[in-house]
Amino acid sequence: MTYEEAINKITSLLRFGMKPGLERVEKLLELLDNPQDKLKFVHVAGTNGKGSTCALISSVVRKSLYKTGLFTSPYVTDFCERMQINGEMISHEDLAALVEKTFPVVEQMAANDEIITEFEFITAIAMQWFEQNDCDIVVLEVGLGGRLDATNVIKTPLVSVITSISLDHTAVLGNTLEQIAYEKCGIIKENGITVCYPDQKPEVLEVIRNTAAARHNQFILADINSVTLLSMNITGTGLEYNDLLVSLPFIGEHQVKNAVTALAVIEVLKDEGYDIADHSIEAGFSSASFPARLELISSDPLVLLDGAHNPDGTAALADAVRKYLAGKKVVAIMGMLADKDVASATRNLAGLFSHVITLAPANPRAMSAEALAAHWTSLGTSAEAMVDADAALEKALGMLGSDGALLICGSLYLAGELRPLILNLLHIK
Repeated sequence: MTYEEAINKITSLLRFGMKPGLERVEKLLELLDNPQDKLKFVHVAGTNGKGSTCALISSVVRKSLYKTGLFTSPYVTDFCERMQINGEMISHEDLAALVEKTFPVVEQMAANDEIITEFEFITAIAMQWFEQNDCDIVVLEVGLGGRLDATNVIKTPLVSVITSISLDHTAVLGNTLEQIAYEKCGIIKENGITVCYPDQKPEVLEVIRNTAAARHNQFILADINSVTLLSMNITGTGLEYNDLLVSLPFIGEHQVKNAVTALAVIEVLKDEGYDIADHSIEAGFSSASFPARLELISSDPLVLLDGAHNPDGTAALADAVRKYLAGKKVVAIMGMLADKDVASATRNLAGLFSHVITLAPANPRAMSAEALAAHWTSLGTSAEAMVDADAALEKALGMLGSDGALLICGSLYLAGELRPLILNLLHIK
């Protein structure tokens, strides 16, 4: 089976949509000899900050010379980004071999009217790959929610992590913060350890604390006072932690809180017997990578890429623009999915851009470029809809002048499309 054929097999499962429940994926993994039961996990759920927190934890553990798996979603430019070992994506050949091995099992289940969804299949592929390669620790990011997410087939992890919780995917997870927190807390297992992001809303924190107590977990609220902010600019963030000078290649106050959460997890792992030295923390933080999350693509011209798409995410983006791009002429290229809170996103970012070029991401759920441009125009911001991404990039770059900045934002799907284009256009390898 070729890589292209493997991807076609995976995407053929899209038509089955999202079907909450663990019974199907448990059955699939049982037929595959339960590879997840042979692994140790750090399990991470939340609305925002999951990816950054996972990137930091996995980078530190890898620098400590443990074979480290990372399962994350969605990908930005290459499907294989979703599963990595020691920072290296699964090869196209390995992915194809695992799909070829596993898809007949899916077809066998389908014959009994047990329909596996795309994310369940991808989870099963990842579990097999991590187990085959004898990973010491797998940092496992939840796909959606927690309680009924396919990743929740694992037994009690080394640590369950709850990052920042806010309103998103309300049609699936509930329309109150308490309901969403309940779903996220589904990853908290009996007799485990739970680490919580340091700045949750009170009603969210109450749900997390109560769930951890009910399931006999040690509860750790990450302490924002455990770090001292030394510097923060467009290139990154400098922190002091336990007399260590830690350089974080992410920007924004929310990333400091994500870093504190990751550090709390690292302390748990150390208490559990993992040998993680100070120099591994320093090296792991400085080398962490997380594309399309306020990512600095270029300093000259100044180009930033961000995939935030929910109200809290776009509010954090707006805060970063005000702080780090103050006084600059900011041109935006923006695209969003129609089922996101577009009104809140545009309101959060209103007044920050001199001009917005809108594009429709290559996704069936995309909002039309014309409709998004109309949102911006209604807020008094100059906006225009375009169809061709290359033309949009050329036009936006041409508008910057000597002290301008380009921000590509609104959707990870758009970020994935435009990231390779802008790197090629600017001759960046």
